[in-house]
Amino acid sequence: MLTLLAGLALILDSNSKQLLHSLTLESTNMAIKVYYDDDADLSLLKNKTIAIIGYGSQGHAQAQNLRDSGCNVIVGQRPGSANYDLAVSHGFKPVSAADAAAQGDLINVLLPDEVQGDVFKADIKPNLKTGNLLMCSHGFNIHFNQIVPPQGIDCALVAPKGPGHLVRSEYVKGGGVPSLIALSEGASETSRKLALAYAKGIGGTRGGVIETSFAEETETDLFGEQVVLCGGVSALVKAAFETLVEAGYQPEMAYFECMHELKLIVDLFYQGGLNYMRYSVSNTAEYGDYTRGPRIVTDQTKAEMKKILSEIQSGQFAREWILENKANQAGFKAVRRRERAHPIEVVGKQLRKMMTWINAKEY
Repeated sequence: MLTLLAGLALILDSNSKQLLHSLTLESTNMAIKVYYDDDADLSLLKNKTIAIIGYGSQGHAQAQNLRDSGCNVIVGQRPGSANYDLAVSHGFKPVSAADAAAQGDLINVLLPDEVQGDVFKADIKPNLKTGNLLMCSHGFNIHFNQIVPPQGIDCALVAPKGPGHLVRSEYVKGGGVPSLIALSEGASETSRKLALAYAKGIGGTRGGVIETSFAEETETDLFGEQVVLCGGVSALVKAAFETLVEAGYQPEMAYFECMHELKLIVDLFYQGGLNYMRYSVSNTAEYGDYTRGPRIVTDQTKAEMKKILSEIQSGQFAREWILENKANQAGFKAVRRRERAHPIEVVGKQLRKMMTWINAKEY
């Protein structure tokens, strides 16, 4: 039996799809189910209308992929918004969220987390019918009970593990971004098959669809964002930049060493994990990795990570974010303004003008 590590490496190899068809991958303490094209029947969607509510990053990609897969897609998007105009430019005729929900058999809510609950209560829930499948690509609102589907409505999560532009570009090239699938408790086998058909329609089964749960997807996603991908990395970069500048080094040198070159390392992670990164850098850098890294991320740091995970699991973070939005994001917007004025952003904006090849984005 393949190990989880070996199996996941093969997931990314399109030539190995049939080898891993419906294969259960095992590690020391878990087993995961992976679905491919042969496990999903796209014809189940033939006489269905799929409502995509929200034409943002995931919405535009999933709607176009489904349409190109022969599905009947309707888009719910607010008039007057940039995304409304984008949907029109892509050949859709957007309607209100309420109208989309009323017409849809599968209704996928792809709006920002902070608005989903209110839109669901006002526009979607009153228009749901028994037998509809309510969907999402991030489980935050369902897991934390901001969206509570009525009796007779199953919920499914189909979550591509990549941004919308990648979901679209890989589909167009004939590939697919690996995805996750989850079903609400007690969901029918029909709902499972419809969710898998949907995953196939967006190209997910080309890359592999891994079975999970709403809780696991939501909690691991929030944890990764907070302690590594956004919160952890941002705090580490700023602290390192400040340390060099406070020691008298030029801010430009600090920017290059602590932020700009991070992409080089992350790209190596992305291609081959920690070992490939260490193989690719100098022996000096590798030795510094082994001996100094653990002095930065200490047992105390890991203890704080566990505390953050506990706050996510208990719903404390969700309550904070929900209440922050009820208060018109007052604290959130204040922190955003302060962070945008940080010296690393001021210096970086000037240095990025020297690097035309990176297609700098300034906000």
